[in-house]
Amino acid sequence: MKKYSIYIGILTIGLLLGWLIFGSSNKVEEHNHETTESTTEHWTCSMHPNIDLPEFGSCPICGMDLIPRTETDDGLSINSFKMSKNAIALANIETIVVGESSTLTSSLVLSGKIQENEKENAIQTAHFAGRIEKLYISSTGETVKSGQLLALIYSPELVSAQSELLIALEMKSSQPNLYNAVRNKLKLWKLSEKQINKIESSKKVITNFPVYANVTGVVTMKMVEEGNHVKEGEELFRIANLNTVWAEFDAYEKQLSLIKKGDEIIITTNVNPSEEINAIVSFIDPILNSSTRTVTVRAELNNKKGTLKPGMFIKGVLKFKISNNIAKTYITVPKSAVLWTGKRSVVYVKLKSEEPVFEVREVILGSEINGGYNILSGIKNGEEVVTNGTFTVDAAAQLSGKKSMMNKNNK
Repeated sequence: MKKYSIYIGILTIGLLLGWLIFGSSNKVEEHNHETTESTTEHWTCSMHPNIDLPEFGSCPICGMDLIPRTETDDGLSINSFKMSKNAIALANIETIVVGESSTLTSSLVLSGKIQENEKENAIQTAHFAGRIEKLYISSTGETVKSGQLLALIYSPELVSAQSELLIALEMKSSQPNLYNAVRNKLKLWKLSEKQINKIESSKKVITNFPVYANVTGVVTMKMVEEGNHVKEGEELFRIANLNTVWAEFDAYEKQLSLIKKGDEIIITTNVNPSEEINAIVSFIDPILNSSTRTVTVRAELNNKKGTLKPGMFIKGVLKFKISNNIAKTYITVPKSAVLWTGKRSVVYVKLKSEEPVFEVREVILGSEINGGYNILSGIKNGEEVVTNGTFTVDAAAQLSGKKSMMNKNNK
């Protein structure tokens, strides 16, 4: 009996100790859990650190319970992260301090081509229907002069009209109105006074009527061959006067705010890149090409020597001015500093601290200028921006589950 009393006493003491140890521990744990829930503002997943939720729950990806996400151990914000100095050296990461521009003038490089001056182009047409009996232009590229014989055309209608003229000529004194009407009919077919007078003086009908060039230039297109039948008004040749040509450049829509009519542009060709041609912007296309997102910018060039050939690739350096108001907030970064995907553009800013700390910033880009971008918002003067090794820094941000180029949800 005494033996059982000892066993019961030991069991009672064990239960009492267990309640004191584990019961109080559960209360502390519950208290700590409640305290953590009340002080923690963000929750994340240990397997998916990019998850950032304001309340405790399950991971939407894997279903695991979320864990508290507080400030990092180093006191950094949830969108900042450290990189070791050794990692920065191995990745060859470089930075620059951005600041205000002190210059009010700059330049913009554009690429383009030499094109025909459409204002000087002409189309040689047949003023009467007929058959091409003889062509005096054998191929495109030939140079013609105004008044040069281009072709001979046999026209039944023109033959009949000439016969009517000779008949009317005999009745000129008695029926002057008829005579004048026949002459005017021939003039409508672009026969000159000299040609009509020749028909009257010779009293002979011209069967193969000559076609003369209206302008001086180069044949850029030949549309007929000997023996072809042509209608009145049909095109025979296209002739371009290349004494002046157009230098046409493609400017992206982000560059348009920097370009104005009257701006000076210095043009060079691939044939002679050392020779500079000074010109003035004379035209900016009012319509944007929706496929290339560019606008045509044009300058007219003198080409009396014939050295500029349509189709030549050219480069233009455009001089432009920046207004004082823009210059006061003029911030530029190199192209290598900007990462962009879709509509978002980001840069990485190195924060001022004892150890290397980086933070991603979304920026709004302005014009592309001098090999870089004009930044409209997102960074301030005096901040230090990563210019080399930007992708390495972005990869480090992604591995840390922080906001990055591809992940914009961690805020």
